[in-house]
Amino acid sequence: MSTYAEFIEQQESRDGVRFSWNVWPSSKLEATRLVVPLGCLFTPLKERLDLPPIQYDPVLCTRNTCRAILNPLCQVDYRAKFWVCNFCFQRNPFPQQYAAMTETCQPAELIPQFSTIEYTIMRATVPPPIFLYVIDTCMDVEELGSLKESLQLSLSLLPSNALIGLITFGKMVSVHELGGQTGCAKSYVFRGTKDISAKQLQEMLGLTRYAGGVGQGQPQQPGVPPGQAQRPQQPANRFLQLLSSVDMQVTDLLGELQRDPWGVPQGKRSLRSTGVALSIAVGLLDCCFPGAGSRIMVFINGPCSQGPGQVVNDDLKQPIRSHHDIEKDNAKYLKKAVKHYEALAERAASSGHAIDIYSCALDQTGLLEMKSCCNTTGGHMVMGDSFNSSLFKQTFQRVYNRNEHGELRMGFNASVEVKTSRELKINGAIGACVSLGIKSSSVSETEMGLGGTCQWKICTLNPNATLGIFFEIVNQHGAPIPQGGRGCIQFITQYQHSSGQQRVRVTTVARNWADATSNIYHISAGFDQECSAVLMARLAVFRAESDEGTDVLRWVDRMLIRLCQKFGEYSKDDPGSFRLPENYTLYPQFIFHLRRSQFLQVFNNSPDETTFYRHMLNREDLTQSLIMIQPILYSYSFNGPPEPVLLDTSSIQADRILLMDTFFQILIFHGETIAQWRAQRFQDLPEYENFKQLLEAPVTDAQDILQSRFPMPRYIDTEQGGSQARFLLSKVNPSNTHNNPYAYGGVRKT
Repeated sequence: MSTYAEFIEQQESRDGVRFSWNVWPSSKLEATRLVVPLGCLFTPLKERLDLPPIQYDPVLCTRNTCRAILNPLCQVDYRAKFWVCNFCFQRNPFPQQYAAMTETCQPAELIPQFSTIEYTIMRATVPPPIFLYVIDTCMDVEELGSLKESLQLSLSLLPSNALIGLITFGKMVSVHELGGQTGCAKSYVFRGTKDISAKQLQEMLGLTRYAGGVGQGQPQQPGVPPGQAQRPQQPANRFLQLLSSVDMQVTDLLGELQRDPWGVPQGKRSLRSTGVALSIAVGLLDCCFPGAGSRIMVFINGPCSQGPGQVVNDDLKQPIRSHHDIEKDNAKYLKKAVKHYEALAERAASSGHAIDIYSCALDQTGLLEMKSCCNTTGGHMVMGDSFNSSLFKQTFQRVYNRNEHGELRMGFNASVEVKTSRELKINGAIGACVSLGIKSSSVSETEMGLGGTCQWKICTLNPNATLGIFFEIVNQHGAPIPQGGRGCIQFITQYQHSSGQQRVRVTTVARNWADATSNIYHISAGFDQECSAVLMARLAVFRAESDEGTDVLRWVDRMLIRLCQKFGEYSKDDPGSFRLPENYTLYPQFIFHLRRSQFLQVFNNSPDETTFYRHMLNREDLTQSLIMIQPILYSYSFNGPPEPVLLDTSSIQADRILLMDTFFQILIFHGETIAQWRAQRFQDLPEYENFKQLLEAPVTDAQDILQSRFPMPRYIDTEQGGSQARFLLSKVNPSNTHNNPYAYGGVRKT
């Protein structure tokens, strides 16, 4: 490769891995002096069209403490049919089926271009995916009607072999029976003020466990090709049934759903039992399908106001907690509610079940307390104003997006294991995952994020889901690594594919070691400023969950200053002489915008909004995360094609249209002159066709973004002086102010 930038891009597109440093210092001491920790962003299900799954099992290292998987970096003796593990250097024989292998006829896993490879585990059978809808009925008729339409539409987007279940809640919680032969709808009602344990639920509903087990060998059904999803056995309970057999019944049930019948006195909130409903949903899947790929999809229109998980009382005079209340320890229900939802999240994660929360309301709904349900299980968190908005409707449909083979673009019940060379240890991971607490010789004593383990559980994965994984170099300063040595890392992702197959994706990467005392230039040239900015943002957000906001900002500042001291060039008493290498120049900008972002600044955001923003930063891939940290600004004018411009007030000009993408919002801003022309309808006149095209160009580009992003962003069309121009002004760097010789908009007053 001609440059590091091209090498980094190639590695990301092939393996879904970006490292903060692409040449590694050869000792622990030198690594700490680099300031930015060694880490990577890893996208387990990075989409690759040239990666067909292999129809046989992977070959493992025979050493019990290693169990790494055969990869292109291993040394192979083709004559003796042995391979040497590149992690523990164990000499391993090839299985019998590799007998015909030669140097010119290699299996796929030894070909360098397949550093990422996916295996299909042929003997494993898994139940079909399960979708359990948990619906809040404490909402007005119009909202409920819109939600019912979206849910009925979603039934047509689910695979026909999926299992479906339905729970509704208000003051009481109803578990609906499906597949009954009587033709009469039947449901079991639970009080919303009392928690139900899994054992009690099992006895009350007569639940039994799925007979097939998960991932265990079963006789192949006749007529079904090996490796294909088998026809599932009929579930033993009446509450989770095959969609193909109860499609019409569920459609009718959803259509007949009514607003919660319990009256709400003047000045009171609806009594909403979200905590108990979620507990029953987790218990139902826990009893019947432990370890099966499942989604509990919760739709809420307000905060839980009674029973376990309560976040506010029913008196409207008492507002839901704010950041100020939490800071002053004045949030009465916070700790107890957080504890309740954390316990549910742990139960769901241990069984491999994801929890999605779709919160659509004008006030807060308790996402802060419920955040562990999504953050621990990898489920979606979507926040909007109304179930009747296109934001919710489009976002919900995109959950069921399919790939070119017609399969859902999601994996279930996944685990990610990391193996490292002897010179490296794992500090931890930050992302929508939970630690499996499995120790190995690769695990460091120092923790960053979720540490103390080499394996993490992710209950559901999509092609964008990304983990931030941090490493520690443990090689001592006086023990040099041989010239040309390489450090290796292997990522092993086991997951249930939406087709019903059990798959294992293996990614093995290596980077060169360098002595920082003599080759600091090589290490410096391998710095990836984009990856480093996202990793530092995740670390900062992780700290912000437990530390004071000002302490986190000071830490971010200190780390930036230390990095600039290490790699910048500067002549004393000459501020204009400061220079950073080319591959560091954007990093201070990213950190500047991170400091000002909603991830670290809670002012003007509710606790629920802060929770939602941080959740998205911790799960999205590098490109989307960078847009969240530093929004993209494009300029459209008569002077030429659209061009990216600085996120600065100097970019706001009277004769420009600006398109800003913050990930959460897509904003089109019309300069003063453009806005006046638009108001006078010049675009409708034939002689101003070019002006019409100028107005349409940013709208077309905005639509392209709106069509592909999850969750769907909010679309804003505004102009200079408009009330919604504040969304742009809050993001740009305020280099032009009323104190400057240039007026707002960059035009000198005359």
